Amino acid sequence: VQLQASGGGLVQAGDSLRLSCAASGRPYTLYAVGWFRQAPGKERELIASISWSARNPSYADSVKGRFTISRDIAKDMLYLQMNSLKPEDTAVYYCAARPSSINRYTIWGHGTLVTVSS
Repeated sequence: VQLQASGGGLVQAGDSLRLSCAASGRPYTLYAVGWFRQAPGKERELIASISWSARNPSYADSVKGRFTISRDIAKDMLYLQMNSLKPEDTAVYYCAARPSSINRYTIWGHGTLVTVSS
């Protein structure tokens, strides 16, 4: 399975942005997909996840109520709708996947940079 993320950019505080992640190869072998982010000088953190069947969305407290993770099952796509963006949301965002046979995220897309100016 390969993942390709897109949609990052420079926005102002309070703006919205939607990230997309295209899955190719054999995505039907996946158990779950998620979005991670890594801010400068910080560790990579999981901020949102959802099952490959588009069930059980889960969010980190830092984005709950502002970000929405979703799946387009027919198109093998993953999205992250980000609203009310804050400067502290500035980070490189990665989409990642957990195969059904492994209990951790082992498949990663290239990151996409989101910069939120104040």
